[in-house]
Amino acid sequence: MRTGSEPMTARSPLRMRFWLSLWGMVWALAGTVAFAWVGRPGWAAACAVLWLITVVDTVVIVRHIRQGPHYQPGRDVPPYLPPSER
Repeated sequence: MRTGSEPMTARSPLRMRFWLSLWGMVWALAGTVAFAWVGRPGWAAACAVLWLITVVDTVVIVRHIRQGPHYQPGRDVPPYLPPSER
């Protein structure tokens, strides 16, 4: 529901989330390799699960970025009135 108080210069955080998820993928992969190297299979598995979560998050973020901008009403569209209860 549009209330008319939305910021005029709001920006999507998708690009920031994309770069943060890439950063997380790098660190999770490094943790998986490092823990596997020193013989800590539990920690390596935890880092591998975290890496998998960041990969899924990155795929979702890229999908949303590729969808493009969604319709946002401009200044000429007045705020919607809240639905009246009957």
